Amino acid sequence: MIAIVAAFLFVFAVPAAQAPASPDPPGAITFGGIQRTYLLHVPAGLEHPNGLVLNLHGGSQTGPKQSAQTNFNAVADRYGFVVAYPNGIDLSWADGRGASKPDRQGVDDVGFLAALIGRLTRAYRIPPGRVFVTGMSAGAFMTNRLACERADLVAAIAPVAGTLGSGVQCNPSKPVAVLAVHGTSDSVVRYRGGRMIGRGGASTVVAAPTMADRWLAFDHCPPAVQAPIPGGERLSTTGCAAGTEVAFVTIDGWGHTWPTVPKARFDASAAIGQFFAAHSR
Repeated sequence: MIAIVAAFLFVFAVPAAQAPASPDPPGAITFGGIQRTYLLHVPAGLEHPNGLVLNLHGGSQTGPKQSAQTNFNAVADRYGFVVAYPNGIDLSWADGRGASKPDRQGVDDVGFLAALIGRLTRAYRIPPGRVFVTGMSAGAFMTNRLACERADLVAAIAPVAGTLGSGVQCNPSKPVAVLAVHGTSDSVVRYRGGRMIGRGGASTVVAAPTMADRWLAFDHCPPAVQAPIPGGERLSTTGCAAGTEVAFVTIDGWGHTWPTVPKARFDASAAIGQFFAAHSR
């Protein structure tokens, strides 16, 4: 009898000793051996989220600063979105241009963001067709790269003041709805593309109109229509593959800043929230 009890204790003691370490604290997720952090906003009283939004900061910025600059929590409250503001390594992203520290170190930010999407969609029971991504500058480059490589995870994106590195391949596996926003007087990520200097150094990037044309082609869109809007113009078309839409907003004279009213005469956050709400899969 004593031997049986001893064997029983041994069998159950071994797994206990090999139990995995405690989970990450709130606002953190370990990926690639590195604990990554993010700021999370869940609208008060929200029981059934309408979607998940990742909002990616620009170079030299942070998730909390991106939250403050975009005021996207108010948009999330309006549409019932859970919104996360991840923090990049060295205040930047491995967006494929090769200029940032995480790019040079081989950090897998596509994998990190995919893992974060997986965790949050499970935690808040968000359908897979309701994941959206936006970002500013380096965050916009990362937004485009994520959609290029993991279109299976992302229904719609809204890159602001950023395109894609000229050497980055983009072959999305599924159509993705796109609302791109860029100012004609952006002195960091120039509207016509070419060489730029970011936090990590120099890179060569695609022109904003060219990036819009690429998404029109990727999504097999019919001819786009150009129309004036306050402060600029909007090129857009519906009826693209799988019901997607591609829209490109040009803001005349606007620089490298998140567009807000009244200065830009265009409220990027409000427009992005409305676009995401209309483009789930």
